[in-house]
Amino acid sequence: MELQSAGLPPLSRFKAPHSNPFQLQNHRPGPVRAWFSAAGMNEAEGLRFRRLRRPQVITDDLPEHRHKGTGTYSGKVFQVTLLSLAAVLLLPLLVVIFILESPIRPEAFSLKEPPVMTGCWEPNLKLREAQRLFEDQIIGPESIANIGDVLYSGTADGKIVKLIGRRIHVVARLGKPPCGSREQESTCGRPLGIRVGPNRTLFVADAYLGVFEVNPTTGEATQLVSGSQVVAGRKLSFINDLAVTQDGKKLYFTASSSRWQRRDYMQLIMEATADGRVLEYDTESREVSVVMENLRFPNGIQLLPDEESVLVAETTMARIRRVHVAGLNKGGMDTFIENLPGFPDNIRPSSSGGYWVAMSAVRPNPGFSMLDFLSQRPWIKKLIFKLFSQDVMMKFVPRYSLVAELHDGGICTRSFHDPNGLVVAYVSEAHEHDGSLYLGSFRSPYIGKLDLREQNLA
Repeated sequence: MELQSAGLPPLSRFKAPHSNPFQLQNHRPGPVRAWFSAAGMNEAEGLRFRRLRRPQVITDDLPEHRHKGTGTYSGKVFQVTLLSLAAVLLLPLLVVIFILESPIRPEAFSLKEPPVMTGCWEPNLKLREAQRLFEDQIIGPESIANIGDVLYSGTADGKIVKLIGRRIHVVARLGKPPCGSREQESTCGRPLGIRVGPNRTLFVADAYLGVFEVNPTTGEATQLVSGSQVVAGRKLSFINDLAVTQDGKKLYFTASSSRWQRRDYMQLIMEATADGRVLEYDTESREVSVVMENLRFPNGIQLLPDEESVLVAETTMARIRRVHVAGLNKGGMDTFIENLPGFPDNIRPSSSGGYWVAMSAVRPNPGFSMLDFLSQRPWIKKLIFKLFSQDVMMKFVPRYSLVAELHDGGICTRSFHDPNGLVVAYVSEAHEHDGSLYLGSFRSPYIGKLDLREQNLA
C-alpha cells in the first residue's frame, strides 16, 4: 500500500539511535517501532513489507542471473550429449579390446640393445647411387640369379622371368591366374628364392606351391617338394629361400612357419613363434627331412664353401645362425653374427669371400625400434592386430634399406644405406655379378643396380 494514502509519515523521518542492527534489540522501542505501530502493523508484518518494497539494484550481471536456470539446463544437456557420444565411440573399441579374439598368439622374447651404428655400420647414402632397372615393368623381384649375363627372377604375379638387356621374357608360371590380390596369392604362386644348379637349371622356392626345378630354355617346371606337404607332422606353409650343393644332389631350404603363410608375414614377425625350420631335399631319394627346427622366422639361406654348414637369417631375432647339415657336427647350430642393426633377409656370396646380407628395416641406435619395444609386450601386439590390418601396420614401419658385407666371424667390412628407402626400398637381396650389386625387393616395382667399382673408388 502507499504510505501517503495511509496518512503515515515517511520512514526516513524516523531514525534509529544506533546504526548497528544487531544492537537494535537491546534498546527500548524507538522511532521505527513507533512507525510500525502507527501503520497498524506488528514488527513481523513490517519486515515483510520492507522486503516487498526493497528496491532492485540494476547491474551488468542481471541478465546472467536472469538466465541462470536456462544456462544450467543447457550445460547439463551438453554434458549428457558429450557422454553419449563418447559412449558410442568407445563401445566398439571396448568390444574389440575385451571381446574379439586377437588373430595372433605372441610370445615374449628378448633382444639385446641394438648396436650403435658406427664404424662399418655408419649410415651413408651409397645405396641412393643405385639405378632402377625395369621400373614399373616388374613387381616384387625378391631374389635374383644369373646364367652368364642373363638375369632371372621371380615376381609377385607368380612368374619366373628372364631379363635380357631392356627386355623381360616370361620363362614359366608356377601357379594359375588370376593374380594380383592377397586372396589370389596362394593359387597364383609367389616365387621367392631362386638359384642356378650345376646343370644350369633354375631351382625356385615358391612360398605356397613348393620347390621347383625350371628349365630356363623350355620353361618346363618340375615340382620337387609340394607346398601342401606335411613333414614330421607339420605343414610347409611358408617356403622361403633355398641353396643347392655343387653336385646338385642336395637342396636346403627354409620353411619360415608351419602356421602362417607368406601373405601373413607381419603376423609371423609379431607373433615371434619359434616354428620355423631348415629342411633338406635329397634329389636322388626324393625325401625331405628336417635339419633344424624351433627358429623364429628363418629366412635367407646360404651354403658355406665346405658345404657342411648353411647360414640362416633368423629375421625376428636380428641374427644369422650357422646350421651344420653334414660332417661331424651335423644337427648342431651356433651363431654366425648376433644383434644385427637390422632384420636380415636373403644372404648371398660376395666376390671377396664374404656374404651380402640385405635388410629392409633397421633397429636404429640412437633411435627407437618398434619391434624391439614390442618384443617384451605381447599384450600390445594383440591389441594392435585387433585394431589394424597388415597394410596399415606396414605404414608404421620406417623404411630403411641396408646392405652389408660380412666375413667370417660376422665381421662387417662395408655397408650401403638408403635411409627412408628413397631410391631402393624394401630390399630383400643383394646379388653380385660382374662388378655390380643387383638389388631385389619383396614389393618394389624395379630391380636396383649398384656399381661396386664406383663404391671402391669413393
